[in-house]
Amino acid sequence: MSRRPGRALAEGKLRLEEPAEGVARLTIDNPAKRNALDHPILDALCEALGQLSARCVILTGAGDMFSAGYDIGEIPDAQFTERAERLVAHPFTAALEALDAYPYPTVAALGGHTIGGGLELALSCDFRLAAEGIRLGMPPAKLGLVYSHTGVRKFIDTVGAPRTRELFLRGRNVDAAVAAQWGMVTEMVEPDRLPEAALELAVELAANAPLSLRGNKRIIRELLAAQAGLPPELEQELIELRVASFASQDMREGVRAFAEKRVPRWQDR
Repeated sequence: MSRRPGRALAEGKLRLEEPAEGVARLTIDNPAKRNALDHPILDALCEALGQLSARCVILTGAGDMFSAGYDIGEIPDAQFTERAERLVAHPFTAALEALDAYPYPTVAALGGHTIGGGLELALSCDFRLAAEGIRLGMPPAKLGLVYSHTGVRKFIDTVGAPRTRELFLRGRNVDAAVAAQWGMVTEMVEPDRLPEAALELAVELAANAPLSLRGNKRIIRELLAAQAGLPPELEQELIELRVASFASQDMREGVRAFAEKRVPRWQDR
């Protein structure tokens, strides 16, 4: 039971609770869209993380999904390039950065399928607990999307280049057991026990020395960032690759085919 009344954020699509001393829990609750991430959710997540002082934050999803990723499926074709790029470039990136920068440990409790941007959101947390039987995957290859180089880097840091190729070039979904073998999931638990297990881990983490938590988390973050540095010209080229994919006919076709549950007809343009 929450120690304090929960707060509804993002028009009720994000809930903030304090289930234990020093622990905050943020729950994505957008069932009509399979917990897809939209502007209000991402903005509220970013704002909440900037205001919290909890020594551990749990991020989870309501129902049978953690998150299906970006909410781009219903963007009108005429507005697709601008609105899809704007969603991913600003609020999604800001939410990821807020998770990365949060000074204390974060725990993703994956009680349901975790796909696309939802999976990168989970990988931005320090620990990931997954319910047995859920699936995790990255669909950019099925959608005609060039993913961000910072996002791909996060996967390489977590699971290595060979597994990152499996996810991004094959568009493969894997179950929680495989994800645990790859290191994409920290621990796998029985579905009914996931909320309890996540809270137990969060309470354990929050009980550790605050100075050590902040200092060691920052050292890990800065060492990883130093390894990922690119020359400015190359980084700009990779950004332009991604931007171009949003304007491509293939991405529009990929999103339509996914929504219509059919094989896409790629044009390579």
